[in-house]
Amino acid sequence: LLATDGTVIGEASSSYPVHAPHPGWAESEPGDWWLAVGEVVRKAVGNHADQVQAIALSGQMHGVVLASESGQPLRPAILWADTRSFATLNDYHSLDAAILELLGNPITAGMAGPTLLWLREHEATVYTEARWALQPKDWLRLRLTGEVATEPSDASGTLLYDVVSNNWAREAISALNLRCDWLPKIIPSSAIAGYLTTDASEHLGLKVGLPVIAGAADTAAAALGNGLLEPGLVQLTIGTGAQIITPRSQPIIDPQGRTHLYRAAVPNQWYTLAAMQNAGLALEWVRGILGLSWQEVYTKAFTVPPGCEGLTFLPYLTGERTPHLDPYVRGAWVGLGLHHTQAHLMRAALEGVAFALRQGFEALEATGFKATELRLAGGGTAEMPWKQLLTDV
Repeated sequence: LLATDGTVIGEASSSYPVHAPHPGWAESEPGDWWLAVGEVVRKAVGNHADQVQAIALSGQMHGVVLASESGQPLRPAILWADTRSFATLNDYHSLDAAILELLGNPITAGMAGPTLLWLREHEATVYTEARWALQPKDWLRLRLTGEVATEPSDASGTLLYDVVSNNWAREAISALNLRCDWLPKIIPSSAIAGYLTTDASEHLGLKVGLPVIAGAADTAAAALGNGLLEPGLVQLTIGTGAQIITPRSQPIIDPQGRTHLYRAAVPNQWYTLAAMQNAGLALEWVRGILGLSWQEVYTKAFTVPPGCEGLTFLPYLTGERTPHLDPYVRGAWVGLGLHHTQAHLMRAALEGVAFALRQGFEALEATGFKATELRLAGGGTAEMPWKQLLTDV
């Protein structure tokens, strides 16, 4: 809950399950999101409900909610981490180079376009019956307002969108033999998308008729909130994975297809993103198998000299996106010797993640920008020795 000057008045969070009915799948029930939203809004707002003037949304990118005309989900949402659509990527690779360039992004499983190709092939009945194919936050907004829309920052992460013209990439959609009628209209991120319905107001404990703003994808919203508006600024966010982003005033598309280009939350701006899958995820795995607490990670690992006396860790436990685009590459410790200890193994993991992030940074630099400032964000950058290692690398 924010004041008009940006001061945080209240905040709350709620978890919901992610289901993996098969290896490589990642799904959530949209109804669980709806319950979570009702819970956290009431907690965050507290006794300020009468003062709330508007609602805006931010949410995870790339997912797909197939819904009826009224917004009823027809199956669980398929999320960004889901890799079942890998077999459909050849359909994209067969497109003309000029069409692929307009999409502005590497062709990866988990994005909406490949997911919809998978649904067409494997769940034809649901595919045919669905009226809308929505991003997660856009489905929530439909529940809040009864109105259907998306906005550029989320649309640009679907592999169905022309990142230059700010329209659905109808030529690509037609060539892929996908439906265009279920894609929502695209409105500005700051536009009023609708107004809070009676049912939604009762669920949230807020006034009927509040304006609901279109909002933005999570990374775009975070970039705006952190003031990432000027070229040269770079933000490294480390959580489970890691993202390195920098704003662009022009749509500079990576000719090697290693980095992503998305629309920003402000008009006529873009941001380039390098996405690495194994950051906090890999470090947590190593910490766990070594039986260390996080405090021990930092006290032990940094007793080992840089380079770990010849030991290298490859952090690719779940494949990799930037710059390798290989979901099947896997990790390893390389150069193990009898002189290596638990502390060496942990330090090597920290260094391996840091150098994987450097590869992502170098892929961004190859698109033609010069960094003037690096900002660290996310819970995975909290400890000073780790911050220093990241900065050194």
